[in-house]
Amino acid sequence: MADKPKILFIGDQNDTDRALIDRLRETHDVAELESPASALNNVDLNGYDGLFLASSRCEEALKLEHLSQSERILKGMPDGVVLLNSDNTISWGNDRIIKWSGRDSVQGANFYSVLGSPEILGPDFCPFHTALTTGRASVSTLRAAESQFFQVHAAPVYENGETPTKLIVTVRDITQEMLQQQKLQAIHRAGIELADLTAEEVFQMEVAERRELLKSNILHYTKDLLNFDVMEIRLLEQQTGELVSLLCVGIDDEAAKRPLFAQPQNYGVTGFVAATGKSYLCEDTEEDPLYIQGFKGAKSSMTVPLILHDVVIGTFNVESPEPRAFSESDLQFLEIFSRDVAAALNTLELLAAQQANTAQASVEAIHSAVALPVDEILNDAVNVMERYIGHEPEMVERLQSILRNVRDIKQMIQKVGQKMIPTQAVPTASQMEQRPKLHAQRILVADADEGVRSAAHALLERYGCVVETAHTGDEAVFMVRNCGPDDGYGVIIADIRMPDMNGYDLLLKLRDVIDPVPLVLMTGFGYDPTHTIVNARKAGLPTNSVLYKPFRLDQLLTTVESTLDQFGQVPLV
Repeated sequence: MADKPKILFIGDQNDTDRALIDRLRETHDVAELESPASALNNVDLNGYDGLFLASSRCEEALKLEHLSQSERILKGMPDGVVLLNSDNTISWGNDRIIKWSGRDSVQGANFYSVLGSPEILGPDFCPFHTALTTGRASVSTLRAAESQFFQVHAAPVYENGETPTKLIVTVRDITQEMLQQQKLQAIHRAGIELADLTAEEVFQMEVAERRELLKSNILHYTKDLLNFDVMEIRLLEQQTGELVSLLCVGIDDEAAKRPLFAQPQNYGVTGFVAATGKSYLCEDTEEDPLYIQGFKGAKSSMTVPLILHDVVIGTFNVESPEPRAFSESDLQFLEIFSRDVAAALNTLELLAAQQANTAQASVEAIHSAVALPVDEILNDAVNVMERYIGHEPEMVERLQSILRNVRDIKQMIQKVGQKMIPTQAVPTASQMEQRPKLHAQRILVADADEGVRSAAHALLERYGCVVETAHTGDEAVFMVRNCGPDDGYGVIIADIRMPDMNGYDLLLKLRDVIDPVPLVLMTGFGYDPTHTIVNARKAGLPTNSVLYKPFRLDQLLTTVESTLDQFGQVPLV
Protein backbone atom coordinates (compact mmCIF):
# COMPACT_ATOMS: atom_id res chain seq x y z
CA MET A 1 0.00 0.00 0.00
CA ALA A 2 1.39 3.39 -0.94
CA ASP A 3 2.30 5.82 1.85
CA LYS A 4 -0.41 8.32 2.66
CA PRO A 5 0.22 11.96 1.69
CA LYS A 6 1.51 14.00 4.63
CA ILE A 7 -0.48 17.02 5.82
CA LEU A 8 0.74 19.57 8.39
CA PHE A 9 -2.21 20.92 10.37
CA ILE A 10 -2.05 24.20 12.30
CA GLY A 11 -5.35 25.09 13.88
CA ASP A 12 -7.57 25.28 16.96
CA GLN A 13 -8.97 22.37 18.96
CA ASN A 14 -12.61 23.24 18.21
CA ASP A 15 -15.26 20.81 16.99
CA THR A 16 -15.15 22.02 13.40
CA ASP A 17 -11.40 21.59 13.07
CA ARG A 18 -11.46 18.25 14.88
CA ALA A 19 -14.07 16.87 12.48
CA LEU A 20 -12.01 17.99 9.49
CA ILE A 21 -8.89 16.35 10.92
CA ASP A 22 -10.74 13.07 11.42
CA ARG A 23 -11.84 13.05 7.79
CA LEU A 24 -8.32 13.89 6.61
CA ARG A 25 -6.83 11.03 8.59
CA GLU A 26 -8.80 8.55 6.50
CA THR A 27 -6.70 9.40 3.46
CA HIS A 28 -3.73 11.37 4.77
CA ASP A 29 -0.98 11.23 7.38
CA VAL A 30 -1.74 14.28 9.53
CA ALA A 31 0.71 16.04 11.87
CA GLU A 32 -0.80 18.56 14.26
CA LEU A 33 0.88 21.74 15.54
CA GLU A 34 -0.57 24.34 17.87
CA SER A 35 1.75 27.31 17.43
CA PRO A 36 4.36 28.74 15.08
CA ALA A 37 6.99 28.26 17.75
CA SER A 38 6.20 24.53 17.78
CA ALA A 39 6.78 24.47 14.02
CA LEU A 40 10.50 24.77 14.74
CA ASN A 41 10.39 21.02 15.43
CA ASN A 42 9.20 20.40 11.85
CA VAL A 43 10.61 23.34 9.90
CA ASP A 44 11.44 21.18 6.89
CA LEU A 45 8.13 21.85 5.14
CA ASN A 46 9.40 20.10 2.02
CA GLY A 47 8.54 16.84 3.78
CA TYR A 48 4.80 17.60 3.62
CA ASP A 49 2.38 17.35 0.72
CA GLY A 50 0.03 19.95 2.08
CA LEU A 51 -0.57 22.52 4.80
CA PHE A 52 -3.90 23.15 6.55
CA LEU A 53 -4.41 26.49 8.32
CA ALA A 54 -7.44 27.37 10.40
CA SER A 55 -8.84 30.81 9.64
CA SER A 56 -7.95 31.94 13.17
CA ARG A 57 -4.30 31.12 12.46
CA CYS A 58 -3.62 33.49 9.57
CA GLU A 59 -1.29 35.61 11.69
CA GLU A 60 0.55 32.48 12.75
CA ALA A 61 0.81 31.51 9.08
CA LEU A 62 2.79 34.65 8.42
CA LYS A 63 5.08 33.77 11.31
CA LEU A 64 5.49 30.26 9.98
CA GLU A 65 6.51 31.63 6.59
CA HIS A 66 9.05 33.80 8.37
CA LEU A 67 10.35 30.73 10.21
CA SER A 68 10.70 28.89 6.92
CA GLN A 69 12.75 31.74 5.51
CA SER A 70 14.83 31.84 8.70
CA GLU A 71 15.52 28.13 8.37
CA ARG A 72 17.00 28.61 4.92
CA ILE A 73 19.25 31.32 6.34
CA LEU A 74 20.28 29.18 9.33
CA LYS A 75 21.08 26.19 7.14
CA GLY A 76 23.83 28.06 5.33
CA MET A 77 25.39 29.76 8.37
CA PRO A 78 29.11 29.11 9.01
CA ASP A 79 28.27 28.47 12.69
CA GLY A 80 26.32 25.46 13.93
CA VAL A 81 22.73 26.09 15.08
CA VAL A 82 20.48 23.60 16.85
CA LEU A 83 17.11 23.61 18.58
CA LEU A 84 17.68 21.68 21.78
CA ASN A 85 15.16 19.99 24.05
CA SER A 86 15.39 20.00 27.83
CA ASP A 87 16.94 16.50 27.77
CA ASN A 88 19.76 17.76 25.48
CA THR A 89 18.33 16.01 22.39
CA ILE A 90 18.35 17.90 19.11
CA SER A 91 15.02 18.76 17.47
CA TRP A 92 16.66 20.44 14.52
CA GLY A 93 20.18 21.24 13.38
CA ASN A 94 21.55 23.21 10.44
CA ASP A 95 23.95 21.98 7.77
CA ARG A 96 27.07 23.03 9.67
CA ILE A 97 26.29 20.95 12.77
CA ILE A 98 25.41 17.98 10.54
CA LYS A 99 28.77 18.31 8.78
CA TRP A 100 30.67 18.44 12.08
CA SER A 101 28.79 15.37 13.33
CA GLY A 102 29.62 13.25 10.28
CA ARG A 103 26.01 11.99 10.27
CA ASP A 104 23.18 12.18 7.80
CA SER A 105 20.88 13.67 10.43
CA VAL A 106 21.20 14.96 13.98
CA GLN A 107 17.51 15.07 14.83
CA GLY A 108 16.81 13.16 18.03
CA ALA A 109 20.53 12.72 18.86
CA ASN A 110 22.16 13.87 22.08
CA PHE A 111 23.96 17.17 21.54
CA TYR A 112 27.21 16.12 23.16
CA SER A 113 27.34 12.78 21.34
CA VAL A 114 26.97 14.60 18.03
CA LEU A 115 30.26 16.42 18.76
CA GLY A 116 32.04 13.28 19.97
CA SER A 117 31.41 13.72 23.73
CA PRO A 118 33.69 16.74 24.13
CA GLU A 119 35.24 17.92 27.40
CA ILE A 120 33.52 20.97 28.91
CA LEU A 121 36.18 23.59 29.74
CA GLY A 122 33.87 26.18 31.27
CA PRO A 123 33.32 28.80 32.46
CA ASP A 124 29.84 27.25 32.79
CA PHE A 125 30.11 23.49 33.14
CA CYS A 126 26.33 22.97 32.70
CA PRO A 127 25.47 25.64 30.11
CA PHE A 128 22.16 24.12 28.94
CA HIS A 129 20.84 23.50 32.44
CA THR A 130 21.86 27.03 33.46
CA ALA A 131 20.06 28.62 30.51
CA LEU A 132 16.82 26.69 31.20
CA THR A 133 16.76 27.25 34.96
CA THR A 134 17.81 30.91 34.97
CA GLY A 135 16.11 31.98 31.74
CA ARG A 136 19.35 33.71 30.68
CA ALA A 137 21.85 32.88 27.99
CA SER A 138 24.90 30.83 28.96
CA VAL A 139 28.26 30.38 27.26
CA SER A 140 30.88 27.65 27.56
CA THR A 141 33.87 26.17 25.71
CA LEU A 142 34.13 22.54 24.58
CA ARG A 143 37.22 20.58 23.58
CA ALA A 144 36.55 17.76 21.12
CA ALA A 145 38.90 15.18 19.69
CA GLU A 146 41.99 16.15 17.66
CA SER A 147 42.35 19.50 19.42
CA GLN A 148 39.12 20.95 18.06
CA PHE A 149 37.46 23.61 20.19
CA PHE A 150 33.88 24.88 20.12
CA GLN A 151 32.16 27.75 21.88
CA VAL A 152 28.47 27.14 22.61
CA HIS A 153 25.92 29.88 23.32
CA ALA A 154 22.60 28.63 24.69
CA ALA A 155 19.56 30.94 24.80
CA PRO A 156 16.09 29.88 26.08
CA VAL A 157 13.07 29.86 23.72
CA TYR A 158 9.95 31.40 25.22
CA GLU A 159 6.49 30.28 24.02
CA ASN A 160 3.48 32.35 25.10
CA GLY A 161 5.28 33.49 28.24
CA GLU A 162 5.62 29.95 29.59
CA THR A 163 8.71 28.52 31.30
CA PRO A 164 11.19 27.68 28.53
CA THR A 165 11.72 24.01 27.67
CA LYS A 166 13.82 24.49 24.58
CA LEU A 167 17.08 26.22 23.74
CA ILE A 168 18.51 27.79 20.63
CA VAL A 169 22.19 26.81 20.72
CA THR A 170 24.79 28.31 18.41
CA VAL A 171 28.09 26.51 18.06
CA ARG A 172 31.22 28.29 16.81
CA ASP A 173 34.49 26.63 15.89
CA ILE A 174 37.17 28.51 17.87
CA THR A 175 39.99 26.06 17.22
CA GLN A 176 42.27 28.61 15.57
CA GLU A 177 41.68 31.13 18.35
CA MET A 178 42.44 28.55 21.04
CA LEU A 179 45.53 27.26 19.25
CA GLN A 180 46.72 30.83 18.87
CA GLN A 181 46.14 31.43 22.57
CA GLN A 182 48.05 28.26 23.44
CA LYS A 183 50.90 29.36 21.20
CA LEU A 184 50.96 32.75 22.91
CA GLN A 185 51.18 31.02 26.28
CA ALA A 186 53.98 28.79 24.99
CA ILE A 187 55.84 31.85 23.72
CA HIS A 188 55.43 33.52 27.11
CA ARG A 189 56.80 30.45 28.90
CA ALA A 190 59.69 30.31 26.46
CA GLY A 191 60.44 33.98 27.11
CA ILE A 192 60.62 33.36 30.83
CA GLU A 193 63.01 30.45 30.28
CA LEU A 194 65.35 32.41 27.98
CA ALA A 195 67.40 33.79 30.86
CA ASP A 196 66.12 31.61 33.69
CA LEU A 197 69.29 30.95 35.68
CA THR A 198 69.67 30.03 39.32
CA ALA A 199 72.17 31.88 41.50
CA GLU A 200 74.44 28.84 41.46
CA GLU A 201 74.35 28.66 37.67
CA VAL A 202 75.16 32.36 37.44
CA PHE A 203 78.22 32.04 39.67
CA GLN A 204 79.51 29.11 37.64
CA MET A 205 79.17 30.77 34.23
CA GLU A 206 81.32 33.44 32.69
CA VAL A 207 79.99 36.28 30.55
CA ALA A 208 80.62 34.55 27.23
CA GLU A 209 78.90 31.39 28.45
CA ARG A 210 75.77 33.30 29.48
CA ARG A 211 75.56 34.99 26.12
CA GLU A 212 75.99 31.68 24.31
CA LEU A 213 73.25 30.17 26.47
CA LEU A 214 70.90 33.00 25.58
CA LYS A 215 71.66 32.69 21.86
CA SER A 216 71.14 28.95 22.03
CA ASN A 217 67.75 29.37 23.74
CA ILE A 218 66.64 32.04 21.26
CA LEU A 219 67.61 29.79 18.37
CA HIS A 220 65.82 26.79 19.88
CA TYR A 221 62.51 28.54 20.51
CA THR A 222 62.57 30.49 17.25
CA LYS A 223 62.96 27.30 15.25
CA ASP A 224 60.80 24.89 17.26
CA LEU A 225 58.07 27.20 18.49
CA LEU A 226 57.83 29.87 15.80
CA ASN A 227 59.10 27.67 12.94
CA PHE A 228 61.49 30.32 11.60
CA ASP A 229 64.76 29.03 10.10
CA VAL A 230 66.43 32.23 8.90
CA MET A 231 66.90 34.96 11.49
CA GLU A 232 69.12 37.82 12.57
CA ILE A 233 69.25 39.75 15.84
CA ARG A 234 71.12 43.04 16.04
CA LEU A 235 71.68 45.22 19.10
CA LEU A 236 71.57 49.00 18.93
CA GLU A 237 74.53 51.07 20.13
CA GLN A 238 72.65 53.98 21.67
CA GLN A 239 75.43 56.52 21.26
CA THR A 240 76.42 55.75 17.66
CA GLY A 241 73.14 54.33 16.33
CA GLU A 242 74.96 51.31 14.87
CA LEU A 243 73.18 47.97 14.80
CA VAL A 244 75.68 45.29 15.87
CA SER A 245 75.04 41.65 14.98
CA LEU A 246 74.35 39.35 17.94
CA LEU A 247 72.88 36.24 16.30
CA CYS A 248 72.70 35.19 12.64
CA VAL A 249 71.27 31.95 11.28
CA GLY A 250 70.93 31.37 7.54
CA ILE A 251 71.97 34.94 6.71
CA ASP A 252 74.70 35.37 4.07
CA ASP A 253 78.12 36.32 5.49
CA GLU A 254 78.20 39.51 3.48
CA ALA A 255 74.80 40.57 4.82
CA ALA A 256 75.73 39.62 8.39
CA LYS A 257 78.84 41.82 8.24
CA ARG A 258 77.05 44.71 6.52
CA PRO A 259 77.17 47.92 8.64
CA LEU A 260 73.65 49.00 9.53
CA PHE A 261 72.47 52.07 11.42
CA ALA A 262 69.16 53.08 12.96
CA GLN A 263 67.99 55.33 10.15
CA PRO A 264 64.72 55.19 8.17
CA GLN A 265 66.53 55.32 4.81
CA ASN A 266 69.57 53.64 3.22
CA TYR A 267 69.91 50.84 5.81
CA GLY A 268 67.12 48.55 4.79
CA VAL A 269 64.16 47.33 6.77
CA THR A 270 66.34 46.74 9.85
CA GLY A 271 67.50 50.37 9.93
CA PHE A 272 63.92 51.57 9.44
CA VAL A 273 62.55 49.42 12.27
CA ALA A 274 65.32 50.48 14.67
CA ALA A 275 64.78 54.16 13.82
CA THR A 276 60.98 54.17 14.04
CA GLY A 277 60.32 51.43 16.60
CA LYS A 278 57.67 50.01 14.24
CA SER A 279 57.39 46.43 13.01
CA TYR A 280 57.66 45.86 9.27
CA LEU A 281 56.16 43.07 7.14
CA CYS A 282 57.81 42.68 3.74
CA GLU A 283 55.53 40.48 1.67
CA ASP A 284 57.58 40.52 -1.54
CA THR A 285 61.27 41.45 -1.42
CA GLU A 286 61.37 42.14 -5.17
CA GLU A 287 58.76 44.88 -4.88
CA ASP A 288 59.69 46.40 -1.51
CA PRO A 289 61.89 49.52 -1.81
CA LEU A 290 63.27 49.21 1.73
CA TYR A 291 64.42 45.61 1.55
CA ILE A 292 68.15 44.81 1.37
CA GLN A 293 69.08 41.17 0.72
CA GLY A 294 69.69 39.08 3.82
CA PHE A 295 70.15 35.74 2.09
CA LYS A 296 70.06 34.78 -1.54
CA GLY A 297 66.61 33.69 -2.61
CA ALA A 298 64.70 35.51 0.14
CA LYS A 299 61.20 36.40 -1.04
CA SER A 300 59.62 37.79 2.14
CA SER A 301 60.66 38.97 5.59
CA MET A 302 59.40 40.51 8.78
CA THR A 303 61.32 42.62 11.26
CA VAL A 304 60.32 43.77 14.75
CA PRO A 305 62.07 46.06 17.24
CA LEU A 306 63.54 44.77 20.49
CA ILE A 307 62.04 47.16 23.03
CA LEU A 308 62.93 47.52 26.70
CA HIS A 309 61.19 50.14 28.86
CA ASP A 310 59.85 51.86 25.72
CA VAL A 311 63.38 52.12 24.29
CA VAL A 312 64.50 50.34 21.11
CA ILE A 313 67.59 48.29 21.98
CA GLY A 314 67.81 46.22 18.79
CA THR A 315 65.97 44.39 16.01
CA PHE A 316 64.78 40.83 15.31
CA ASN A 317 64.54 39.86 11.62
CA VAL A 318 63.32 36.61 10.00
CA GLU A 319 63.22 35.77 6.29
CA SER A 320 61.71 33.14 4.00
CA PRO A 321 62.32 31.89 0.44
CA GLU A 322 58.54 32.01 -0.11
CA PRO A 323 56.71 35.23 -1.03
CA ARG A 324 54.06 36.33 1.47
CA ALA A 325 55.20 33.60 3.84
CA PHE A 326 54.33 35.58 6.96
CA SER A 327 50.92 36.69 8.21
CA GLU A 328 49.88 39.39 10.65
CA SER A 329 49.53 36.61 13.21
CA ASP A 330 53.17 35.60 12.66
CA LEU A 331 54.16 39.22 13.14
CA GLN A 332 52.23 39.37 16.40
CA PHE A 333 53.92 36.21 17.66
CA LEU A 334 57.37 37.60 16.83
CA GLU A 335 56.58 40.91 18.54
CA ILE A 336 55.58 39.11 21.72
CA PHE A 337 58.64 36.87 21.65
CA SER A 338 60.91 39.85 20.94
CA ARG A 339 59.78 41.57 24.15
CA ASP A 340 60.92 38.55 26.11
CA VAL A 341 64.18 38.45 24.14
CA ALA A 342 64.80 42.10 25.03
CA ALA A 343 64.14 41.40 28.71
CA ALA A 344 66.43 38.36 28.63
CA LEU A 345 69.20 40.34 26.94
CA ASN A 346 68.88 43.01 29.59
CA THR A 347 68.90 40.44 32.40
CA LEU A 348 71.99 38.64 31.16
CA GLU A 349 73.80 41.87 30.40
CA LEU A 350 73.13 43.03 33.95
CA LEU A 351 74.32 39.69 35.26
CA ALA A 352 77.42 39.98 33.13
CA ALA A 353 78.07 43.44 34.50
CA GLN A 354 77.32 42.56 38.11
CA GLN A 355 78.95 39.12 38.28
CA ALA A 356 82.46 39.11 36.83
CA ASN A 357 83.30 35.77 38.46
CA THR A 358 82.48 33.50 41.39
CA ALA A 359 84.94 34.97 43.87
CA GLN A 360 83.90 38.58 43.30
CA ALA A 361 80.24 37.56 43.51
CA SER A 362 80.85 36.43 47.09
CA VAL A 363 82.27 39.83 48.01
CA GLU A 364 79.37 41.59 46.35
CA ALA A 365 76.87 39.39 48.14
CA ILE A 366 78.29 40.47 51.47
CA HIS A 367 78.23 44.12 50.59
CA SER A 368 74.88 44.19 48.80
CA ALA A 369 73.16 42.86 51.90
CA VAL A 370 74.04 46.05 53.79
CA ALA A 371 74.53 48.68 51.05
CA LEU A 372 70.96 49.92 50.76
CA PRO A 373 70.12 49.61 54.48
CA VAL A 374 73.21 51.73 55.27
CA ASP A 375 72.08 54.26 52.69
CA GLU A 376 68.70 54.41 54.44
CA ILE A 377 70.48 55.30 57.69
CA LEU A 378 72.43 58.04 55.90
CA ASN A 379 69.25 59.35 54.27
CA ASP A 380 67.37 59.42 57.58
CA ALA A 381 70.29 61.14 59.31
CA VAL A 382 70.59 63.96 56.79
CA ASN A 383 66.83 64.46 56.78
CA VAL A 384 66.91 64.91 60.56
CA MET A 385 69.94 67.19 60.32
CA GLU A 386 68.06 69.49 57.97
CA ARG A 387 65.53 70.12 60.72
CA TYR A 388 68.13 71.02 63.36
CA ILE A 389 70.49 73.18 61.29
CA GLY A 390 70.76 76.57 63.00
CA HIS A 391 68.83 75.43 66.07
CA GLU A 392 70.51 72.55 67.86
CA PRO A 393 74.31 72.55 67.25
CA GLU A 394 74.83 69.65 69.66
CA MET A 395 72.23 67.53 67.83
CA VAL A 396 73.81 68.38 64.47
CA GLU A 397 77.24 67.37 65.78
CA ARG A 398 75.88 64.02 66.99
CA LEU A 399 74.18 63.36 63.68
CA GLN A 400 77.40 64.19 61.85
CA SER A 401 79.17 61.68 64.06
CA ILE A 402 76.54 59.07 63.12
CA LEU A 403 77.15 59.80 59.44
CA ARG A 404 80.92 59.37 59.86
CA ASN A 405 80.51 56.12 61.79
CA VAL A 406 78.04 54.67 59.30
CA ARG A 407 80.37 55.46 56.40
CA ASP A 408 83.31 53.92 58.29
CA ILE A 409 81.28 50.73 58.94
CA LYS A 410 80.40 50.50 55.29
CA GLN A 411 84.02 50.79 54.16
CA MET A 412 85.15 48.31 56.80
CA ILE A 413 82.65 45.71 55.55
CA GLN A 414 83.96 46.19 52.03
CA LYS A 415 87.59 45.78 53.11
CA VAL A 416 86.85 42.67 55.18
CA GLY A 417 84.97 41.12 52.29
CA GLN A 418 87.87 41.70 49.94
CA LYS A 419 90.30 40.07 52.35
CA MET A 420 88.09 36.98 52.53
CA ILE A 421 88.77 36.19 48.85
CA PRO A 422 92.38 35.39 47.87
CA THR A 423 93.60 36.92 44.63
CA GLN A 424 94.35 33.54 43.07
CA ALA A 425 90.65 32.63 43.34
CA VAL A 426 89.88 35.01 40.48
CA PRO A 427 90.25 33.28 37.06
CA THR A 428 92.44 35.10 34.55
CA ALA A 429 89.63 35.08 31.99
CA SER A 430 87.36 36.93 34.40
CA GLN A 431 89.75 39.60 35.72
CA MET A 432 88.26 43.06 35.45
CA GLU A 433 89.69 45.99 33.59
CA GLN A 434 91.57 48.32 35.91
CA ARG A 435 90.10 51.80 36.37
CA PRO A 436 92.52 53.71 38.64
CA LYS A 437 90.66 57.00 38.23
CA LEU A 438 87.65 55.53 40.03
CA HIS A 439 89.45 54.28 43.12
CA ALA A 440 88.19 55.93 46.34
CA GLN A 441 85.97 58.34 44.40
CA ARG A 442 82.71 59.23 46.16
CA ILE A 443 79.63 58.87 43.94
CA LEU A 444 76.04 59.88 44.78
CA VAL A 445 73.23 58.19 42.80
CA ALA A 446 69.69 59.64 43.03
CA ASP A 447 66.89 57.50 41.61
CA ALA A 448 63.46 56.41 42.89
CA ASP A 449 64.01 52.90 41.50
CA GLU A 450 65.54 50.59 44.12
CA GLY A 451 66.92 48.36 41.37
CA VAL A 452 68.93 51.28 39.96
CA ARG A 453 70.30 52.18 43.38
CA SER A 454 71.25 48.59 44.09
CA ALA A 455 72.90 48.21 40.67
CA ALA A 456 74.89 51.39 41.27
CA HIS A 457 76.48 49.81 44.33
CA ALA A 458 77.15 46.53 42.55
CA LEU A 459 78.64 48.09 39.41
CA LEU A 460 80.68 51.01 40.73
CA GLU A 461 81.97 49.70 44.03
CA ARG A 462 83.79 46.80 42.39
CA TYR A 463 86.04 49.47 40.82
CA GLY A 464 86.77 51.04 44.21
CA CYS A 465 84.12 53.78 44.20
CA VAL A 466 82.37 54.78 47.43
CA VAL A 467 78.69 54.85 46.47
CA GLU A 468 75.82 56.45 48.35
CA THR A 469 72.23 56.79 47.12
CA ALA A 470 69.16 58.99 47.50
CA HIS A 471 65.48 58.42 46.70
CA THR A 472 64.51 61.98 45.70
CA GLY A 473 66.00 65.24 44.53
CA ASP A 474 65.63 66.91 47.93
CA GLU A 475 67.33 63.96 49.61
CA ALA A 476 70.23 64.27 47.16
CA VAL A 477 70.58 67.97 48.06
CA PHE A 478 70.58 67.08 51.78
CA MET A 479 73.25 64.43 51.24
CA VAL A 480 75.47 66.93 49.41
CA ARG A 481 74.92 69.71 51.95
CA ASN A 482 75.80 67.50 54.89
CA CYS A 483 79.05 66.08 53.55
CA GLY A 484 82.13 66.71 55.64
CA PRO A 485 85.01 68.91 54.41
CA ASP A 486 86.78 65.89 52.92
CA ASP A 487 83.70 63.90 51.94
CA GLY A 488 82.40 65.74 48.88
CA TYR A 489 81.04 63.77 45.95
CA GLY A 490 83.17 63.56 42.82
CA VAL A 491 80.15 62.72 40.66
CA ILE A 492 76.37 63.00 41.23
CA ILE A 493 74.27 60.74 38.97
CA ALA A 494 70.53 61.44 38.90
CA ASP A 495 67.47 60.34 36.95
CA ILE A 496 65.82 63.17 35.01
CA ARG A 497 62.41 62.25 36.47
CA MET A 498 62.33 61.94 40.26
CA PRO A 499 59.22 62.06 42.45
CA ASP A 500 59.80 65.66 43.57
CA MET A 501 61.72 67.35 40.77
CA ASN A 502 63.38 66.89 37.41
CA GLY A 503 67.08 66.89 36.62
CA TYR A 504 67.19 70.57 35.67
CA ASP A 505 65.59 71.64 38.97
CA LEU A 506 68.08 69.45 40.84
CA LEU A 507 70.98 71.15 39.05
CA LEU A 508 69.72 74.57 40.16
CA LYS A 509 69.26 73.48 43.79
CA LEU A 510 72.68 71.85 43.94
CA ARG A 511 74.27 75.10 42.77
CA ASP A 512 73.17 76.68 46.04
CA VAL A 513 75.37 74.13 47.83
CA ILE A 514 78.33 73.38 45.52
CA ASP A 515 79.78 75.06 42.48
CA PRO A 516 80.45 73.70 39.95
CA VAL A 517 78.03 70.75 40.06
CA PRO A 518 79.51 67.42 38.76
CA LEU A 519 76.09 66.19 37.61
CA VAL A 520 75.34 63.33 35.22
CA LEU A 521 71.70 62.83 34.14
CA MET A 522 70.12 59.48 33.22
CA THR A 523 67.21 59.28 30.78
CA GLY A 524 65.40 56.93 28.43
CA PHE A 525 66.74 57.25 24.89
CA GLY A 526 64.94 60.03 23.03
CA TYR A 527 62.42 60.67 25.87
CA ASP A 528 62.53 64.14 27.46
CA PRO A 529 59.02 65.64 27.35
CA THR A 530 59.84 68.52 29.74
CA HIS A 531 63.06 69.42 27.89
CA THR A 532 65.01 68.74 31.08
CA ILE A 533 68.26 67.94 29.29
CA VAL A 534 67.98 70.91 26.94
CA ASN A 535 67.45 73.30 29.87
CA ALA A 536 70.21 71.66 31.91
CA ARG A 537 72.68 72.04 29.04
CA LYS A 538 71.74 75.71 28.69
CA ALA A 539 72.50 76.00 32.40
CA GLY A 540 75.96 74.49 31.93
CA LEU A 541 75.54 70.70 31.94
CA PRO A 542 78.32 69.25 29.72
CA THR A 543 77.19 67.51 26.56
CA ASN A 544 78.88 64.27 27.63
CA SER A 545 77.08 64.20 30.99
CA VAL A 546 73.98 62.27 29.85
CA LEU A 547 73.47 58.50 30.07
CA TYR A 548 70.73 57.00 27.88
CA LYS A 549 69.07 53.96 29.43
CA PRO A 550 69.73 51.11 29.03
CA PHE A 551 73.46 51.86 29.01
CA ARG A 552 76.38 49.46 29.11
CA LEU A 553 78.79 49.25 32.02
CA ASP A 554 81.67 50.69 29.99
CA GLN A 555 79.53 53.70 29.06
CA LEU A 556 78.76 54.33 32.74
CA LEU A 557 82.42 54.06 33.75
CA THR A 558 83.63 56.28 30.92
CA THR A 559 81.07 58.98 31.76
CA VAL A 560 82.03 58.95 35.45
CA GLU A 561 85.72 59.18 34.56
CA SER A 562 85.20 62.08 32.14
CA THR A 563 83.16 63.94 34.78
CA LEU A 564 85.94 63.44 37.33
CA ASP A 565 88.47 64.72 34.79
CA GLN A 566 86.39 67.81 34.11
CA PHE A 567 85.39 68.78 37.65
CA GLY A 568 88.03 67.18 39.89
CA GLN A 569 87.49 67.52 43.65
CA VAL A 570 84.33 69.53 44.35
CA PRO A 571 84.64 71.93 47.32
CA LEU A 572 81.73 72.96 49.53
CA VAL A 573 80.71 76.62 49.24
